[in-house]
Amino acid sequence: MNRRPYRLVRVLSSALAAGTLLATAACSDDGGDDGSRVSGVTASQVAGKRQTLSPTATLTTDGARAALVTEADIEDDWTQVKDTEAETWHDSLLIGRVDVSDFLTAKAQAADCQRLLDSLFDDDLLGRPSGASELRGFEQGDSRLLYQVASYERTDPQDSLNWMANLPEKCDQFTVTDDGEQRTVQVVETSLPGVGDAREGLRVTVRGRTGGAEATLTLDVAAVRVGDDAITVTAGGLDGGESDSVQQAVRLGTQRLKDVLAGKTPSPNPTEVE
Repeated sequence: MNRRPYRLVRVLSSALAAGTLLATAACSDDGGDDGSRVSGVTASQVAGKRQTLSPTATLTTDGARAALVTEADIEDDWTQVKDTEAETWHDSLLIGRVDVSDFLTAKAQAADCQRLLDSLFDDDLLGRPSGASELRGFEQGDSRLLYQVASYERTDPQDSLNWMANLPEKCDQFTVTDDGEQRTVQVVETSLPGVGDAREGLRVTVRGRTGGAEATLTLDVAAVRVGDDAITVTAGGLDGGESDSVQQAVRLGTQRLKDVLAGKTPSPNPTEVE
């Protein structure tokens, strides 16, 4: 296939025999009450209209960095990595050309599914930020978690959330091909805590061969809108998804962003860790 030009040249060394690592932002549907949707505010329910309930302060670069989650905000034994390392994370299983023959309305559906894979590879799930943008990476064993805070004041993050809401139906299961190797991709909707003005969660599973061995990449992906700003989280790896950590990052990270937009300093000691 003719691969698209990459924004970054990303090369990782890894302890994984399969030779792939997590690139970039979601939540599984394992959540309990905290993971339930709030009627009237999810992207799928507000398609075509917006509900902005949040402060309207402009997000600055310093503010975006202050709004990033820390090791104390997420569960388990995550360790923060250097920013330069997180910016170069890449997963080769996300590279591939979508097989148009898998779809009834071939071109449109295939384009949406291709956009999903490309955006996960490029760390721009909601599109290129039009304002301030900061990201932070964490690792735990062979799993990776990438967290981004960005401003989309000249675009509309709700449009991207509405696009995400349709992916479990449009891209339920499809095939991608890369250098003659076929991989099967599945996309399912997941629940997120009822935070922010709108939110969407996905679990993306990619099954295929890499480095001569069978492998399954599982990514939990989440996006939450707060006014014209948004947070995105991608976590998982070849050992499975990381839904609990994503839920925690979404819950506490949204509050951090709201605090920054309200002119407050986010607490260094989160109180909602479960």
